[in-house]
Amino acid sequence: MWKPGHRAAADRRGLRYSSDLNDAEWALVEPLIPPAKRGGRRREVDVREDLNAIFYVLS
Repeated sequence: MWKPGHRAAADRRGLRYSSDLNDAEWALVEPLIPPAKRGGRRREVDVREDLNAIFYVLS
């Protein structure tokens, strides 16, 4: 049975890969990312997490 204690044990939000951008690296990269276009649907992706995934595959 799933209990709150199990949820805490399964939480992976704090776990990171060595290829992930830290805050200082993200501060350098973020200004290079074009803003989302006006109109239409909102951007549904987290660009930082997408870059983390790309860097993970490349490493």
